[in-house]
Amino acid sequence: MAIENGLDVDVILRQATGYPFYNTSSYSLETLGAGRTRQNLEDYIAKFSGNARVIFEQFDFINTISQMDKKGVLYKICQNFAAIDLHPDAVPERTMSNVYEHLIRRFGAEVNEAAEDFMTPRDVVHLGIELLLEPDDQMFIDNPGIIRTLYDPTIGTGGFISDGMEHVQSLQDRYGTAPTLVPYGQELESETHAVCLASMLLKTLKSDPGRDLSQNIKLGSTLSADKFRHEKFHYCVSNPPFGKKWEMDQAEVLREHRDQKFEGRFGPKLPRVSDGSMLFLLHLLSKLEDPEKGGGRAAIVLSGSPLFNGSAGQGESEIRRHLLYQDVVEAIIALPTEIFFRTGIGTYIWVLSNRKSEERQGKVQLIDATGMFEPLRKSEGNKRRKIGDDQIRDIVQLYADFEPTKKSLIVGAEDFGYRRIRVLRPLRHKIVVSDTGLEALGEHKAWEKRTDDQRERWRAVLSKHTGVDHDWHWIESFSKAAAKKDAKLGKADMALIKAFQKAFAVRDEDLDPVKDKKGNLIPDDELTDYENVPMGTDIHDYLETEVTPHAHDAYIDEAYVDESDGDIGIVGYEINFNRYFYEYVPPRDLDEIDVELKAIEASIAKVLNEVTE
Repeated sequence: MAIENGLDVDVILRQATGYPFYNTSSYSLETLGAGRTRQNLEDYIAKFSGNARVIFEQFDFINTISQMDKKGVLYKICQNFAAIDLHPDAVPERTMSNVYEHLIRRFGAEVNEAAEDFMTPRDVVHLGIELLLEPDDQMFIDNPGIIRTLYDPTIGTGGFISDGMEHVQSLQDRYGTAPTLVPYGQELESETHAVCLASMLLKTLKSDPGRDLSQNIKLGSTLSADKFRHEKFHYCVSNPPFGKKWEMDQAEVLREHRDQKFEGRFGPKLPRVSDGSMLFLLHLLSKLEDPEKGGGRAAIVLSGSPLFNGSAGQGESEIRRHLLYQDVVEAIIALPTEIFFRTGIGTYIWVLSNRKSEERQGKVQLIDATGMFEPLRKSEGNKRRKIGDDQIRDIVQLYADFEPTKKSLIVGAEDFGYRRIRVLRPLRHKIVVSDTGLEALGEHKAWEKRTDDQRERWRAVLSKHTGVDHDWHWIESFSKAAAKKDAKLGKADMALIKAFQKAFAVRDEDLDPVKDKKGNLIPDDELTDYENVPMGTDIHDYLETEVTPHAHDAYIDEAYVDESDGDIGIVGYEINFNRYFYEYVPPRDLDEIDVELKAIEASIAKVLNEVTE
């Protein structure tokens, strides 16, 4: 803040420019001159207000100027830019962001492999914002001037934020009233952050035209350095990088998980470090405004991995479990493939809400929009398709209707859950010493730890029983007795006894099950299996109908329990789109295929005859 003669110069200059920034230099791009171009341009940049000057600093622009000056191109480049009308009235700020993203698509990968991580195609941005805000349009119309907040923790150049503000402005154009949407965001990459700052400097709020919105855009890692730690928002939106490791944030995330548990952002088990996208799901959940204050909604673009990665009890499954138990997953929309610039994989928009309507409570809407696209005339990297305006309207309408159709299914949250039970089979083994078994002992560490002399002595002792059937427990008592009788054999510890059991075990289904000293069945580890029992199905009924018809002696391991509820079987959750939208296509009739093959053969023969004639 600059105070001169009791006057706040910052306020006066901002009012004069009509924007929350200004420049007090006597130079402009047109008047830099050819003689002292670098010095004059540096003066021009230095005379910007601090909130604008930081943009140049984050681009390391002074160094860029120096490099261009050394190469003798600085003055010419300044002249070229001075000749272009880049006023916001001529080139809207969103267009400038698009230009920057285009340059990154063309050249960024040569400098930084992750340069495009933040880039979300405009059609995906528009769909995400429509899904997020359109359901509240009537509330906006009924409450003129209502103030709402919009937050993006992976803001990039600000595409989602800009589109959100354009959405509410369209209400002003149509109905003469619009809410005030206050933007917030955080970005990891400094140059991308700088572009977003520039975008925010050119935006104004009708209710507070002098407000500097760039101050709401923070620099840093959202996962390990949340700059809005104690704030919540009415709307949240994000497109975190797909499949990006979070090892750089690991220490801080683990600390918050350990110390704050569910009071912090990362209460459930954590996902594997190879993909941090589900951490952003948890982060957005923590940022939703409290229901008693109006609640919050979020839209996040993710790859398919968060739907099914991780088995029961693992971090990814536990995060899905937490979200579904909290009943905050409102809808998941499967998008077409080949709509992103750097990948053709399938992607999904998750819509979260802690203020679900009564009809949506306890349910999740799945929308299959994979076939709703328009082909591009010319590919842009991996992007060969776009979601057109008509398709966006159709998808949003499917979401708004909340009715079961061929492309929209309403699924109970519990239907995604299952209990993973461990199914055991009793051990039915006998011990038969054999030459093959003696040779197999070399695969066991306990045997290799013996000296050469000890191994020879054990071979001699064991060989006396070659080909003789013994019960399972015989090898333990025999080994201990032999070691006691001959100290040169060494100690017959349990590691060695287990090696003998594995080497000489022979399965015999006609034998009675082996039991331990307490009379409990000993399970056959090689026959241990796992079954996913749908939530709500009795595990014993499931065993009887699905397992014992094929394995009559199978039984459930009752010690295999869930950490949270203590019941038998570990709870898991997965969301399998194919299960719900798969359509069986019967194979073609063999006679039809045969006729087609004969026609092809005849065609080939005709061509060959023409060639040889």
